[in-house]
Formats: sequence, C-alpha cells, structure tokens
Amino acid sequence: MKLNFTGSTDPGLIRSNNQDAYYIDPEGRFFIVADGMGGHAGGEEASRIATQEIKAYLSANWQSSQPAPELLEQALWAANKAILQDQQNHPQRADMGTTVVAVVFRSPEPPLCAHVGDSRLYRLRESQLEQITEDHTWIARAIKIGDLSAQEARLHPYRHVLSRCLGREDLHHVDVQPLDIKSGDRLLLCSDGLTEELVEQKIKSCLEDFSVLDKAAFSLIEAAKEQGGHDNITVVLVAVEENS
Repeated sequence: MKLNFTGSTDPGLIRSNNQDAYYIDPEGRFFIVADGMGGHAGGEEASRIATQEIKAYLSANWQSSQPAPELLEQALWAANKAILQDQQNHPQRADMGTTVVAVVFRSPEPPLCAHVGDSRLYRLRESQLEQITEDHTWIARAIKIGDLSAQEARLHPYRHVLSRCLGREDLHHVDVQPLDIKSGDRLLLCSDGLTEELVEQKIKSCLEDFSVLDKAAFSLIEAAKEQGGHDNITVVLVAVEENS
C-alpha cells in the first residue's frame, strides 16, 4: 500500500507554550503524537522525550527479528523509562508525563497501533468515522460501564483525569492492537486539544471536505481554534492508497 501523510501542531489560543509533540517517519514507517503534562517545562520535555525515544527505538530495531507488536510495545517502554530517568535527574520535573499514540507500518506484518492515555487514533472509511483507541481515563471507564453518557462526559469536571500515561512507575500495561486498513482509509492521530473542541461529526466533515491532506489538517486545527482553542492541538493524517 502507498501512504500519503502530513502533520501539524498549534499551541491554541489560550496557552503560551506547546506541550504537544509529533513525529512522522520520512519513509512512512511510523507516526507518533504525544501530549505532555506537568508544568510549563515538564510537559514539553515529556512529550519530546517520548517521541524521540520511540523514534530511536523503532529506527534502531526496525530490521531486527522482533515481531512488530513486541517492537512497538518495547519502544513505548523505552520512552517510559527515559522519562522516569529524566525525572530523577531533574526533580523539578518529577510530576511530568505524557500521553502517546503511535502507528506502525512494517510490511509484511499487519499495521499496528499502540497508545497510552487519551491521545487518539481515528479511522475514516467510506464516510464512517471510528475511534480506534480507547481512552485511558476515568471518564472513558464510566461511559463503558454505563455510569455516564457521552454527552455528560463532555462537560464532566474529571474528564481530563488519566488512568495511564508515560512517566509513571505504576504503568504496567501498554495497549497494542492490529489495524484493519484498506485502500481509501484515512487515519487521524491527535491530541485531546482537538477532540475536546470538536464533536466527531465536525472531525469527519473536515476530513471529507479536503482531498489534500495539508488542507484537511489545517481545517481541523482552525476548527478547534474557532471553538475556543483551549489546549494545544496536534494532528497527524495518513491516507492509504493502492500502489500505482
């Protein structure tokens, strides 16, 4: 399969710094979005470390005999270890952490996604937008067991409380899952600065309205800013096409 891709990040309209980070492998092998937290400098450092460590691990071990799921999982564990080490070296950043979502295309193995936290992966297929990842938040759990509706969750004061993130000693599990991908699909990796502002119907409209990925990415970020832009906003788009 042939991939076209783009990415963009914006601090939004309220925050003076950008604690999001993303990385796109120039060869289209992997894509990463991270959303840091923990003070003015801590969040920026956590997301930077995560993207750089995941990139470094995947690049260094890409040709190894490790199965792709193990490769991707170990990359996230390497990022967690590096953030914990930085916390020890810089006690002023002891509370920093980051969410992450990463997608890997390592043929002939199936595409994969890994995530920790509430940065998300969506798939647009034939006008159907589907959230592929499941948020690691208290709110997501409450919705799943029926304690809250999705509408109630959008306004709940605890909606930002994470149950998992990178940069924690008590992180015991990383979600890795195979992806069902076919020609014509569009993938969206994003931080919650996008999904806090836009309902899924608006996200779908932005993805469908522009055939050029750069324009779709710009449209998503501008739409989130028009709704308030209260947080940093990061999007990575991947379009799947048949090989020519």
